[in-house]
Amino acid sequence: MNPILRFAPSPTGRLHIGNVRTATLNWLFARKCAGSFILRLDDTDLERSTQEFAQGIRDDLMWLGLTWDREERQSDRTQFYDAAADSLKARGILYPCYETEDELARKRSRQRALGKPPIYDRAALQLDADERRRLETEGRAPHWRFRLPNTASGQGLTPQPTIVSWNDLIRGDQIVDVGSLSDPVLIRADGTYLYTFTSVVDDIAFAVTHVIRGEDHVTNTGVQLAIFEALGGEAPAFGHHSLLIDAEGNALSKRLGALSVQSFREAGLEPMAVLSHAALVGSSDAIEPIRTREELAAKLDLSKISTAPGRFDIEELKGLNAKLLHKLPYEDVADRLAVMGVGGGAAFWEVVRGNVGVLSDTQAWWQVVAGNIAPVIEDAEFLSTAAALLPEEPFSHDTWGAWTNAVKAATGVKGRGLFHPLRLALTGTDQGPELKGLLPLIGRDKALVRLRGGTG
Repeated sequence: MNPILRFAPSPTGRLHIGNVRTATLNWLFARKCAGSFILRLDDTDLERSTQEFAQGIRDDLMWLGLTWDREERQSDRTQFYDAAADSLKARGILYPCYETEDELARKRSRQRALGKPPIYDRAALQLDADERRRLETEGRAPHWRFRLPNTASGQGLTPQPTIVSWNDLIRGDQIVDVGSLSDPVLIRADGTYLYTFTSVVDDIAFAVTHVIRGEDHVTNTGVQLAIFEALGGEAPAFGHHSLLIDAEGNALSKRLGALSVQSFREAGLEPMAVLSHAALVGSSDAIEPIRTREELAAKLDLSKISTAPGRFDIEELKGLNAKLLHKLPYEDVADRLAVMGVGGGAAFWEVVRGNVGVLSDTQAWWQVVAGNIAPVIEDAEFLSTAAALLPEEPFSHDTWGAWTNAVKAATGVKGRGLFHPLRLALTGTDQGPELKGLLPLIGRDKALVRLRGGTG
């Protein structure tokens, strides 16, 4: 059976490098195995979810080239969550609780003071129908907890260890003792559902076969496997990748605004550089620029993803971006260069691509080739001699060598003293692409004007 994977962002903000990593790994796995990829917008947080953020997520994924085969919104599926919840309520697995946040906080404090784990004591299971009606008459709306599969049943009883285990696609054998956890709240007091529950209902409904997500979900997976079992659904295979840290070893969570897909796009970075970094960081494979998504999918090997945190460095990403551009053929950039007003065709691209960090850098070099620049004159007498020796056109890659040899013979100047003044005059800058490639593009007329100190 072909695999079915999903990416399930919450539309409460734009995508950042952390969740791009998750989206990328799921998409690549689906494509490598000829499977399908679902975009599921987990928008049950009605206060923070917005249409603007939802569209922003779509735009970010499209820019990255992570297309989806199907889109779902949890806000459209409430009836299915209601039906699943009703089945659990009827069996007593989902039970109503009436404690306020303050009351729960006081309970946890007392438990800590007594040296006990601060987990929910299941006091609500001891309430009879009359007590529940009284609390609701007082204005208390219940929140609903899922009863985890252990033997403790009521107040004062300590939940007994119950091990949930699975073979993780990345981390190998994993176990979670759900007996050491509080029964999770699946329905808030306002009647809205939490991700822990809706995700399971949807994974069953959409026949999701594999879920790849961050290692911060490992404990949550143990809980969700219990919910899968309670709902009679087949659980997908889970894989938990390491989280990203910054260059100094700190968590990225406080700096996500600067590491959003939107910021990468505005900085002129290439989608494939972002995808290559997201897929390969923390892997035993070297981080290298991959030209196409198909090549990157073929390279994906979950067994090579380290369980140690992946180090994300924006400067490393920029370097990766430059390396990618340096190896791209002209046909990969031709249309975009045309939109930017950069001409010169393949000949220009071959000359300058090794000197660009982002594609828009080509605009400055096109100005050097086809526009007017102010030359930098170091030695007017030397440049006058050079101008007199400049060969007639047509120019080729051999023209630069023949010309500079003639200038060296006439002036006795060599090395940096020969080449540096010529570069400054011809380009207005002290570094850049090889002049044997630039000179034919600049042409004889512009070169003469610049060598004589004119703007051209």
